[in-house]
Amino acid sequence: MIIKRVLNNNTVISSNSKGLDVLLMGRGVAFGKKKGQPVAIEQVEKTFILHDRDTQNKFTELMINVPMEQIMVAEKIINFGKIKLGKGLNEILYVNLTDHIHSVIERYKEGIILKNPLRWDIARFYPDEYAVGEKALEIMRSELKLELEIDEAAFIATHFVNAETDQTNDLAYEIAEITKKIETIVKDFYHTEFDEASLDYYRFITHVKFFAQRLLTGDHYDDEDSELLETLKKKYQNEYQAALKIKEFVMEIFDYELSSTEILYLTTHIRRITKNL
Repeated sequence: MIIKRVLNNNTVISSNSKGLDVLLMGRGVAFGKKKGQPVAIEQVEKTFILHDRDTQNKFTELMINVPMEQIMVAEKIINFGKIKLGKGLNEILYVNLTDHIHSVIERYKEGIILKNPLRWDIARFYPDEYAVGEKALEIMRSELKLELEIDEAAFIATHFVNAETDQTNDLAYEIAEITKKIETIVKDFYHTEFDEASLDYYRFITHVKFFAQRLLTGDHYDDEDSELLETLKKKYQNEYQAALKIKEFVMEIFDYELSSTEILYLTTHIRRITKNL
């Protein structure tokens, strides 16, 4: 393989047989090398192919300044996350997580340790992603000899949440805040707490998270269930009133009028979680 660009002593850009740019990593793989010279394949320890051009450009620039061991740790965490979550992840995760790990290490060197005010909410609403964050701390402890605060598990979890939603902006915090607010609205309406281990609670929170995601991305349900909603609001009057409280919150904060379909789904899920009260 021929070098197209030298990023640093350990990283070069080449191209494969299909003409795709390939990032090649290996200790000293580019030492003393220039564009147009061949790569010693036996020195290559890792290859990266990112199909999105913009993502690859960002990752390439990142690799110029980030040590190879940090990039490898980020990839190890991502591979664990893919297995744990069993979901497709946006390639931008390679950029965001690598950059996060590098920034965390730099901050810790300066004695700057950030607390995550939403750690418990992220752990509750995104338990699988939070478990990936916890595993990430173990990997960094083992590979980088870095002991991080548990708050970092939640920060890392949000990168996986955002990669799942195919968003390049940070939605996880906003989703968690909206989910927490809606949960509080329902709990206050019924003056109760919920069994967070129950299947009904899991279904409710899952629906609310997707609802929050749609709210933030502007992807809303059409207004197609007004007749069925009329039936439900008579059958489940309290649940409907609780859903209207959520509607008021959404209007006040987001200036958005919920459709009958959204209110219908909220009423149904509130019914499931409160039916045994």
